Amino acid sequence: MKCTVITNVVIFTVDRTDTLIRKGTVIVRDGLIAAVGKKEDISIPIDADEIIDGRGQMALLPGLIDSHNHSSLMRGVAEGLRLVDWLPVYDLEHRACTEEDAYHAARLSYLECLKNGTTTIMDMYRFMHRSAEAAGELGIRLHLAPYAADVQPYDFFETAKANEKLIKTHHMSQNGKIRVWMGLENLFYCSEDMYKGAIRAQQEYGVGIHTHGCEQEEEEQNIIRTFGKSSIDMLEQRGILGEKTLLAHCVWVNDDDIKKMAATGTNLAHCAISAAKLGCGVARIPLMLKEGVNVSIGSDGVIDNNSMDLFQEMKFASLIQKATNYDASVMSAKEMLRMATINGAKSLNMENEIGSIEVGKSADMILVDFFRPNLQPVFWNEEETNLLWNLVFSAKGENVDTVMVQGEILVRQGKSTKVSETEVMIMAQTQGEDWMRRREYHKKLTGLG
Repeated sequence: MKCTVITNVVIFTVDRTDTLIRKGTVIVRDGLIAAVGKKEDISIPIDADEIIDGRGQMALLPGLIDSHNHSSLMRGVAEGLRLVDWLPVYDLEHRACTEEDAYHAARLSYLECLKNGTTTIMDMYRFMHRSAEAAGELGIRLHLAPYAADVQPYDFFETAKANEKLIKTHHMSQNGKIRVWMGLENLFYCSEDMYKGAIRAQQEYGVGIHTHGCEQEEEEQNIIRTFGKSSIDMLEQRGILGEKTLLAHCVWVNDDDIKKMAATGTNLAHCAISAAKLGCGVARIPLMLKEGVNVSIGSDGVIDNNSMDLFQEMKFASLIQKATNYDASVMSAKEMLRMATINGAKSLNMENEIGSIEVGKSADMILVDFFRPNLQPVFWNEEETNLLWNLVFSAKGENVDTVMVQGEILVRQGKSTKVSETEVMIMAQTQGEDWMRRREYHKKLTGLG
């Protein structure tokens, strides 16, 4: 039974009381956290296989959780467009997408996420058996929500049948690191029968449901004109609101919508940078949190975010609320870290397994080197410190030194221990260039060229 010790670190446990340990030690046995506490209170086991000494210059955090992502090789190719104009361009990517595209997109995306301190991803994409293959190579924890749709002309996405097959073949595979959800694009892309099928599969297999909603004002107005109800009302009518449902975006929701989300326990993946970049607006996160909605953080992938650095996401998500609410006190560093960790775990129905550094949980943790110019100096006043504020508002993914999932070190000194980063990037470049050529062909066919 492998034993790893991490000592001389500042531990942000993100437990119920946000316990902070200035000079701490964590013992990991067989992939689980066996002990957490002050250095002087925990003896280093004589059978320790590895001892990682943070030298008082490392912060130990729960692994970050990206609760809404779309892996892709299309970065910087659909710029300056509002969502309604961006979506037809984005669809070209999927019209041209092949299994090999999806595989190399996943490898590159997951590598970027890991190096930035993300240990768990909710990915909504295509040919997701290949995504699972890529995740297995890198060691990351992955939730698969196939990009599924059945309404013309969007039936080039995944099918409900393929989604259900993926559950049977991949759910809880790779020692539980791979989990499969029912994925639904949105109300315009998916028929009522598709929602019924998702509910049936949820009941039969015990899986979650992941979908988009209320992303842009024009989209929401079209929903109301078409269905006579808001998106949240329609999702309630179709029976998918609930604790095992994760909605992405929800920028354009009214007060009653928020109350329904809270009352049903429906989770939200908040993608602040994506919403700003696509001109969608600013979600009402402070009110959602006040009403009791569980809010986590998503990057939304590189095609509409350009980055999958959740440290950037935490900072921006906080600052945009401070600016638009004219209130510097909202969305504190502590709240942002919870959104990126334990709230993310809850949104994936895994709060008892990951999301905080507590005995019995999986050892999904990251070490952040704060002996760097952008994170210095660090001050202490007894047990109070500025370090958390520095981590949320000053840190970058490149400050991440070590990444661990289920006790296995996947990133050491900023480099992947599992794959050749050079090979991943070279293959992604070759595949991406070929994909772009095929995408341009579909662009001409659809008249977007």
